[in-house]
Amino acid sequence: MTMRPKGRALPLDAHVGLRVRHRREALNISQTALGEASGITFQQVQKYEKGVNRISASRLQQFADALDVDVGYFFEGAAAGKGKPKARFTGQIGDLAKSAERRALIEAFSRIKNKSARKRVIQIAREAAQ
Repeated sequence: MTMRPKGRALPLDAHVGLRVRHRREALNISQTALGEASGITFQQVQKYEKGVNRISASRLQQFADALDVDVGYFFEGAAAGKGKPKARFTGQIGDLAKSAERRALIEAFSRIKNKSARKRVIQIAREAAQ
């Protein structure tokens, strides 16, 4: 069993917290709103997102419900049993929400309700990237 150094998150705890934050931001949900939906304060959400506090299974289920994902979503990109993110996420999806332009794109895209409109946006982005 890996012991957590005082004041530092274990890699898997930090990964799960980061996935919570990315999903929350993609849906344009505040820490306060996520906390209210889960019966906790926004400060506690901050601690979970930073990996300072571990997220219990029941709390993770509450987050999954509030963020409209399966619990497994929070573990995507973590190496099985190692708690370290897979290299394939480095520099791409894992860093997606780090720039303001990318966050704005994610937030705007997540608000598009029309499926065909979302497909057109993806097509335009792929064409522009070439």
